[in-house]
Amino acid sequence: MVLQVRDISKRYGAVQALQNVRLDLAAGEVTALVGDNGAGKSTLIKVIAGVVAADHGTISFEGRPVRINRPHDAQSLGIATVYQDLALCENLNVVANLFLGAEQHHGGLLRHIHMERTAHELLTSLDVRIPDIRQPVATLSGGQRQSVAIARALLGQPKLVVLDEPTASLGVEQTAQVLALIRRLRERGLAVLLISHNLADVLAVSDRITVLRLGRNAGDYRTDDADQDTIVAAITGARA
Repeated sequence: MVLQVRDISKRYGAVQALQNVRLDLAAGEVTALVGDNGAGKSTLIKVIAGVVAADHGTISFEGRPVRINRPHDAQSLGIATVYQDLALCENLNVVANLFLGAEQHHGGLLRHIHMERTAHELLTSLDVRIPDIRQPVATLSGGQRQSVAIARALLGQPKLVVLDEPTASLGVEQTAQVLALIRRLRERGLAVLLISHNLADVLAVSDRITVLRLGRNAGDYRTDDADQDTIVAAITGARA
């Protein structure tokens, strides 16, 4: 397993956001994390990404216990998180966004040609089609923007990629592009954690599905053995 979460709990004042949550993420697999609003998905993501610290529980990465107390800890391990807001600079072009905060220099000068070549090779390897990588991100479609954000996460050569609602607000064609990109991440041998409210997308691209309900584990399924009714029942509590 790339990541193992055991008995993670987190409380915000009187609210118990997570209670004894378990999660396993394997290399070359897409694991979907689903649940209703308030189920604890966002809190669990933040714990894994180092945005908040758990009150109790343990995390293991590639078989060894680790502490993730801040985002830098997660990034150093090889955990990349792409949040729903994408954090792209719309006035900058694709290359500048890919290397934002990680610009490459030589002799005090930016290595523009090298960064453009690297960006082109990375996007090509992911089969991301953008006519001109020098065009501003503001001119891209929603699916292209999501692809740029995911590609940027890959520059750090992560072992686990966390995707927060990557198909939210996308049309049918753009959603298909993003789902195809997620499959390519799996083909690269990465562990992928997909957070989504869209069960059709989840069933189309995931290998396993973990359900949270009211901050607790409510089900863990192989996608091939599950259907939408089963997952909805676990999300709503009807299964219990």
